[in-house]
This record gives sequence, C-alpha cells and structure tokens, in this order.
Amino acid sequence: MGDTVAAQAERIASDFLLEKIKTSYRIIGKGIVNQVFVVETENRKVVVRMNDSAAFPSYVKEKWCIEQAAAIGIPGPEVLTIGVIDETAYMIQAFVEGDNGADSTVLKTDVWRQLGKYAKLIHSIPVKGYGENLIDPVHGEFHSPSHAGSDGSWLGYVQYNINSLTENDRLIELRVINQTKSQRVRKLFENLKKERFRFGLIHGDISLKNTIINQSGQVILLDWGNAEVRTVPHGDMIWLMRCHMLDGNPNMEELKAFVDGYGISAENLADMRHLLLLSAFDNLRWAIDRNPDLIESYAAFAKKVVELMMD
Repeated sequence: MGDTVAAQAERIASDFLLEKIKTSYRIIGKGIVNQVFVVETENRKVVVRMNDSAAFPSYVKEKWCIEQAAAIGIPGPEVLTIGVIDETAYMIQAFVEGDNGADSTVLKTDVWRQLGKYAKLIHSIPVKGYGENLIDPVHGEFHSPSHAGSDGSWLGYVQYNINSLTENDRLIELRVINQTKSQRVRKLFENLKKERFRFGLIHGDISLKNTIINQSGQVILLDWGNAEVRTVPHGDMIWLMRCHMLDGNPNMEELKAFVDGYGISAENLADMRHLLLLSAFDNLRWAIDRNPDLIESYAAFAKKVVELMMD
C-alpha cells in the first residue's frame, strides 16, 4: 500500500512539474491527517500532501490561509497547486529547508514568543462569518454547519451547550459535574451570551510540530487544516491551554512566552477559562454523539477544567 501511495505522490508531482522524479520519501509522524511525501526532481523539491477527495475544501482553506498570512508577514510554505485526481485530493507545496520546531535546537521559548506575535497578526486578517468551513474565499467568509440543537452560529453554539445541561445529562452520569455544578455552569454560559466578542481567524493548531525553523532562525508556520473563525484571542489560547493541561506541552514557561509575544494581559487570560469550559463540554458532547472511543479522555479533561474553575 505504501508503495502505491508513494507512486501516486510521484505521479502527481511529475504531472505538475513536468519533470522526471529522481527520488521521494514519506514524512512520518508530522502529518496525522494527510499522507505527506517529499518528492525531488533534478531541479525542484516539493511536498505533496494527499487525502481522500472530501478533504479538497480543507486544502482550499489552507491555501487561502497561507496566502493571507504571507501577505501580513507570516512565513509559510508556498502552495504551488491544489487539485483532485482519482478520488484523491492533493496539495503541492514548495519544500521548506530547516528543522521541525519540535526537533530544533533554537530556544523553545523564543519560538513560542514568535508564535504569539504571529497569532496576534493572524487574528487581524479580515474575515466574515463563524466556523470552520471557508465558503467564500473571495470575501473570506466562513460558516459552521448546523446540527441538532444548533443553527451553527456562535449564539447557537452557546445555547446548545446551555440546553444540554439537563437533569438527565450524560455529563452527570460521567461524573464531570453534579446537579449543583450544572446550575453554576448554566449561569456562566448564560453570561457568555451577553458578552461582546470579537471574531477572527485562528490557526487552530499552533504547536512546535507545525513549524519549521530555517537556518536564519526564522519561524515558518505550517498546517492550517484546523483554521476557523472563532472568538479572538480566545480560540488559539484555549487550544494551547488545553494542550498544556493535557500533556504539559507547551510548558508554563513556553505558554508565558506565547502570551508575552501576543501581549495578552493576565486579566484577559483569566476570562478565557469560561470559554475553555464551554469548549471542553462541547467537545465531550461531540464525542458522546459521534466518537464513543474518545468519551473517556474528553470526560477526564472536562472534569479537570471543572475542578480548575469550581473546586
């Protein structure tokens, strides 16, 4: 199977570059969702990312995000082309020389500080709408699909999570909350409806593994597959707080460097805990409905956030 996929990556690159392929190899461990190959000809070196055809809209979004980010000074891999062939969606990017941020010898706090600066710039990119699907690249409009209990809007998202706090809530059965805490959470979520938030583009997966550090020490940002329009600066910050709580990566010093780079006040940071709780509950409800294998780990995390805020 691996050889077949490699051959397909070579064929896609060869058809685009119109050159004979000299060598190729797979990048293991850095692209969880996509099959990722480096393909080399006599004159060029490119990265070919592949997935099934349903991923094509995600590649359209990634290309758009990389180009918008580059326009405001955030370096990323140049997207040479995207397309679909034989039920396979693909993206060809120029190869970026350097070390993956997770493996680089550059001081990690320096990288995180730079990522904080990038995040602030990303949040300034003009966008419309709300959600994870880029429906209009010309106007930068995003959309969130509706589902049972939510119309796909921000207020719909909050209201769905309020309405789910019932006496027969699975979160009570899973011991994430009890009836008393459920009432307290309801008040916190009701208050969120009254707050005025700014909505902006977030990267959605800021991490060292999604960076390349080149020879001059420049931080190059990769992988925009999780980009969406959310509340800012909260969206990216909540993701990092979640990563920190789950596996200590980023650690406290690195998280502080990111916050310093962004310029978020300690007060703003404290306000984000309510949104972290909302996100943890929503993810757990998604797992209950769609992915039972994740219920246990998502419930453990939601419980951790409840304890952080209420005990």
